[in-house]
Amino acid sequence: MHRSRALCALSFSLLISTPALAAGQDDKAAPHGATKVTTKKQTARNAEETEQLEVKGRRTSTIASSATKTDTPLVETAQSVTVVTRNEMDIRGVLSLNQAVRYSPGVTPDLRGGGVGTRYDQFAIRGFTVPTFLDGLRLQDSPTGYAVAQTDTSRLERIEILRGPASALYGQSSPGGLTALSSKLPTSQRFYGGVNTTGGMFDLYRVDADVGGYATDNGMVRYRLYGTVNGQHSQLARTGSRRFSISPSFTFGGDGPTTLTLLGNYQYDPENGTYGGVPLVGSLKRASFGYLPRDFYDGDTSFEKFNRKQGAITYIFNHDFNSQWSFTSRGRYDDIKTIYRSVYDAGFYSNESAGILPRYAFGTNEHTHNLAFDSQFKGHVRTGPLTHAMMFGFDYMQQHATEAGFYGSAPDMNVFHPDYRMDIPAMSPYVNYTTDSHQIGVYGQDEIKWGGLVLTGSLRNDWYRSHQVEHLSQTDTRQTPSQITWRASGLYHFKFGLAPYISYSTSFQPQSGIVSNDGGATLHQADPSIGKQLEGGLKYQIPNTSVLFTAAGFHIEQTNVLVSVGNYGYSTQSGKVHSDGFEFEAHAEPYKNFVVTAAVSIQKVQDDSTGKPLIQSGKGNASLFAYYTMPSGPVKGLGFGGGMRYTAKAYGGEASYGSVWVPNYAQFDGTVRYDLSNLSSSLHGWNVAASVRNIFDKKFIANCLAYASYGQEFCYYGERRNAQASIGYSW
Repeated sequence: MHRSRALCALSFSLLISTPALAAGQDDKAAPHGATKVTTKKQTARNAEETEQLEVKGRRTSTIASSATKTDTPLVETAQSVTVVTRNEMDIRGVLSLNQAVRYSPGVTPDLRGGGVGTRYDQFAIRGFTVPTFLDGLRLQDSPTGYAVAQTDTSRLERIEILRGPASALYGQSSPGGLTALSSKLPTSQRFYGGVNTTGGMFDLYRVDADVGGYATDNGMVRYRLYGTVNGQHSQLARTGSRRFSISPSFTFGGDGPTTLTLLGNYQYDPENGTYGGVPLVGSLKRASFGYLPRDFYDGDTSFEKFNRKQGAITYIFNHDFNSQWSFTSRGRYDDIKTIYRSVYDAGFYSNESAGILPRYAFGTNEHTHNLAFDSQFKGHVRTGPLTHAMMFGFDYMQQHATEAGFYGSAPDMNVFHPDYRMDIPAMSPYVNYTTDSHQIGVYGQDEIKWGGLVLTGSLRNDWYRSHQVEHLSQTDTRQTPSQITWRASGLYHFKFGLAPYISYSTSFQPQSGIVSNDGGATLHQADPSIGKQLEGGLKYQIPNTSVLFTAAGFHIEQTNVLVSVGNYGYSTQSGKVHSDGFEFEAHAEPYKNFVVTAAVSIQKVQDDSTGKPLIQSGKGNASLFAYYTMPSGPVKGLGFGGGMRYTAKAYGGEASYGSVWVPNYAQFDGTVRYDLSNLSSSLHGWNVAASVRNIFDKKFIANCLAYASYGQEFCYYGERRNAQASIGYSW
């Protein structure tokens, strides 16, 4: 019933978006995720301003749309944004979003280890976990976070990492920012494609295929089809992942003023590793018997299960009324179903010297139906010497989610002689809920230019509604908060390339929980937490080049955070978290065929309710990556490079012995690629590549979660050395 209503709503939105009201804009006003097809003449005119999203991208992007929902030069964007292009992902051999963001400033990576808990993309930006948007629309998490979509990065054209609050344009979001993903969509090429096969350590196998072109002779209908089959054992060697995914897309309208793109995706993960960890004692801290090996598995192979099915259909509708005004509408319906079951350790030993590790069993069946729309009018007007880039938008999100959760005991494990096929007692249901939620938002933005001065103001109002019924306890809870968020910024772009800026932005996040302000006499649902940020910095882009340097300082405060009150079953909203830091980033191509990226961040994230840092927040990171392609000589076309990434120490909670600090660590990566056409013209289109992460196989702890009050202390080993090689053919 819910699926039928969602599909009807999607069809209705398409029907009302007639050509007279359709979406689209010129390249400088394209919304996030849209691929505006350009003519050759337009491409030449815009070559110095915007990266063309083609199958073979070669340039570092200096344009971003996530901060303003319009394609804006990074040097004129008064907020911190990192762009990871398709070319950069290919060079580094990126296979997941976790791997893609590792070289970005302000990121605490691999919160679940990087080599084990890979079924979700878990990292923090400026100390906070952040939402993910795909093609301009939020990927909605389930209420308990298990039925969550994961996008295979090989179907992406680019990734933008926006740091800082962004609710003024996106609604409910994190104070840390967001990640914005853009799918591969049909391009202006008549016929193109490629097939790539990859193999590597831990029995990695991948076959990726991508083909597209004109479906009609005049190019009024264009298509693109991407698909992958892949799998790999985890570094535990007892669990693994498998994936089948296909993404067809069609664009109608060619180079005309009205275009409609339809994008489908179906992804099936029959299995996806494990979600367990290791006790803190025996990993971060030495146990009486020493340390557990990095391939230690705390689960049960016969019981372990993770099965995820996700399907989605997206439309992107564009219409240019004239050279000044346009309309954009986009929407997506997605369906995510997850069956999860595992045995995990208790985070402590019942007999440490004997290596006896208590364990529990957990399972959940979750199903979500998600609907999201976003529509905008955009236009350019003049008022005297001022030019205005104006935007007025409306968006809507809806979710229907169900979960049946189960919990039980499991046999203890002897870590010296583990048995991975034990009889697990039947679990008992502990939760069974149905949740319906809705968010409606209206927003406006004005980007004002006067010479080199750029002033931006954004204002938004959201109405959020949630209704959850818990069938086992027969409880019924509702939330109906509304929230106004805004942003204001100023930037001055000097002709020689320097651009100082300052910005203030806000965010909000709905929360689940019972709150009392009078000692429990009266209770009510929690209000949203509120985030606000003051950021200032400098950007410098050498004119007519892609060499870009950015430096920023920020102060973030999150208020209305829930603080539990003993064992009384309610909380107060007296909590406050603040994050202060500095970031530097450089993207440069100082010489032809030579690319360098560098990043440094220092941050302090404090939770005032505990007097400690926010759990799993790091002190900062640093990275350097360089890649060079031989332009001539006997090895012409050979590209090689490498990188170093450093992660500062992170706070992992409170253990029985005190505060847990995960030590800093540094890792080194390497990559090499070769265009085989340089050997022979008959090999035109063929290429080979190889890459390795953690070259020196450094043993380290990526992160920990310690809760002394519960006696549970978990840690997660980082990704071991992982090498892969590929051969591909493209046309």
